[in-house]
Amino acid sequence: MTHGPDPLARFRVAAAAREAAGLKRTLRARTPDDDGLIDLASNDYLGLARDERLARAATAATLEWGTGSTGSRLVTGSTTLHAALERRLRAFTGAQDALVFSSGYLANLAAVAALGRDALVVSDTGNHASIVDACRLSRSRVVVTPHRDVTAVEKALADRDVEHAVVVTDAVFSVDGDLAPLAELHAAAVRQGALLVVDEAHSLGVLGFGGRGAVHAAGLAAEPGVVRTVTLSKSLGSQGGAVLGAAEVIETLIDTGRSFIFDTGLAPGSVAAALAAVDILHNQPELPGYVLTRAKELASMARELGLETNDPAGAVVPIVLGPPETALRAAVICAERGVRVGCFRPPSVPVGRSCLRLTARANLSSDDLAVIRGALTAVAEMVKVTM
Repeated sequence: MTHGPDPLARFRVAAAAREAAGLKRTLRARTPDDDGLIDLASNDYLGLARDERLARAATAATLEWGTGSTGSRLVTGSTTLHAALERRLRAFTGAQDALVFSSGYLANLAAVAALGRDALVVSDTGNHASIVDACRLSRSRVVVTPHRDVTAVEKALADRDVEHAVVVTDAVFSVDGDLAPLAELHAAAVRQGALLVVDEAHSLGVLGFGGRGAVHAAGLAAEPGVVRTVTLSKSLGSQGGAVLGAAEVIETLIDTGRSFIFDTGLAPGSVAAALAAVDILHNQPELPGYVLTRAKELASMARELGLETNDPAGAVVPIVLGPPETALRAAVICAERGVRVGCFRPPSVPVGRSCLRLTARANLSSDDLAVIRGALTAVAEMVKVTM
């Protein structure tokens, strides 16, 4: 029997090239205490992922409902818990209606792909990968505009040759940590008869009164032409996602959103944990303020040490280092000094913009900040040597 070329050879070649460029990625299995490192890498902004109130709620729901939802939400996967979470989310955020998904990624896929079908889709160049994928799945014409450029957005809308249009943006951008000009984007969308879809993954639980999000803070929560996607796995310390919007939007997603129709519903334990987290936010509206204070302290610390960073709009504080090898070395230095940080390299960021991503948490202590300063001091010293 004769054989043709090795079908796996191209993958080995590509993997070697990625490793040579400093772009190889590896899985790291963390321990329950994460080796005792201070966590600046996760998205657990309010420190709720290990909160006993969420764990108790998840345990009780799992014992009552079982470990899985047992099917898609249109078959057996919807429970009274799912309905309760949707009611709670819309009440908390001021949305007209809500629909829970099994992840924030899938919520974005449904919102953009379904609502953007047969329409022009205008997307910020800094948007999350889930939005990029959703734009492709919409099979519509997509215009990618420069970062936070409202003029470019409005021009794309005005020049379109189809009736309908959707503008999609992160609220707080996941790497740069800056805030989208939501009021201006909404005004442009209204003038041009377009829908505005806002991904609140990094703003729910951090921005707005009591963590109600950037859309709420901008006074747009009741606007019928604004759709929000949220994740339950960041500030809310659980798992899953949701779309918030007008009744017509939710009805459309139930009928046509493929990542809703064909996906198993969110597990009851995760639903219950998210419900508990929303209740905590409602009862402790001061929590988001702690996150923002710590983020500003981290950014100020980095600037004092001569490191390049932004003024954070939320919890995300990037430290731009340039080459991927430098970012990798900086992440190792931080871990050696007791701090776990995110390390972002292409394609997650543009070439030449590899960075550490620090994420602030509400429960960081003064002692934690002292350790973090020591780690960033060592990074700054390394950068000076390599320049």
